[in-house]
Amino acid sequence: MFPRLFTIPAFDLFGRNLGPLTLHSYGVLLAIAFLAGLYVAARLAKRDGLDASKVTDLGVYVLIAGLLGAKLLLVVVEWKHYELNPGEIWSLFQSGGVFYGGLLGALPVAWFFARRSGLPGWRTADALAPGVILGQAVGRLGCFAAGCCHGAPAEVPWAVRFTDVYAARSVGTPLDTPLHPTQLYESAVAFAIFGALLWLFPRRRFYGQIVASYALLYAVARFCLEFFRGDPSRGFVFGGMLSTSQFIALLMVLAIGAAWPYLVKNHAVTATADGR
Repeated sequence: MFPRLFTIPAFDLFGRNLGPLTLHSYGVLLAIAFLAGLYVAARLAKRDGLDASKVTDLGVYVLIAGLLGAKLLLVVVEWKHYELNPGEIWSLFQSGGVFYGGLLGALPVAWFFARRSGLPGWRTADALAPGVILGQAVGRLGCFAAGCCHGAPAEVPWAVRFTDVYAARSVGTPLDTPLHPTQLYESAVAFAIFGALLWLFPRRRFYGQIVASYALLYAVARFCLEFFRGDPSRGFVFGGMLSTSQFIALLMVLAIGAAWPYLVKNHAVTATADGR
C-alpha cells in the first residue's frame, strides 16, 4: 500500500510558510477513475446517437454528487465516531466513502440535469452505467492504496498485510494483520461487470437494460463482498444482521425486479433508434 505518492516539505513562498504538501494515491486514482468513466460515457453516448457533450457534462455533475454523497453517508453511519473526533472528518478526503451514499446522491442530480438538458432518461443512463462501474473498479484500487475499506482478518494464502503507519493514523487500517484484500475483490468484480455491460450494450432489448443490469449485478456482488469486509465504517441495521450496504443492496434488487417488466414492456429498443 502506498497512501502517499510523495510529500513536498514545508517551504516559504513570498514570505508565507506553505506545506508540507502531500499527493495521495487515492486522489490520483480517483481522478483517473473520473476521466476513464467520462471517456467511456462519451463514447457510448455518441455511439447511441446522444449529444456526447451533454452526457459528459451530466457525468461530471453525477460524479461530484456521487463523491459528496459517499462521504456524507459515511459520516451518517459513523456519526458517533465523528461527533467525538470531528478533526477526523478531514481524513475523508484521503480515502473512500460508502458507495451507495454516492449512488443516492447522484440519482436526483442525474434526473434533474437529464430533464433540463432534454436527454432521454433511460438511454442516457445506459450510456453512463459502464463508465460508472469502470470508475468504481479503478477507485477501489485507490482504496487499496489508501488502506481504507479493508477486509476482515483472514488466513487465506492471498491475505495482505498493511504496514504504513500513516494509513493507520489516517483511516484506521490494522497493521501487520493478514486481511482479505476486499478492495481488490471488488475491483476485479467491477472490471468483470464493466466487460459484461460493454458486451451487452449493442445487444440490449430495451432502454434501461444496461443500467438495470449494472445495478442488479453490483448489488448482488456487493452483498456478498460485505461478508469479507472488516472496516467498522459501514454501519449496520437490524441489530447488526446486515451492513448498511447490504440492506441497500437488497432494496436495489427488489427495485430492479419490480422495474424490469415495465422497462421490457415500455422501452423496447427499435432497430432504427439503436443504429442496427
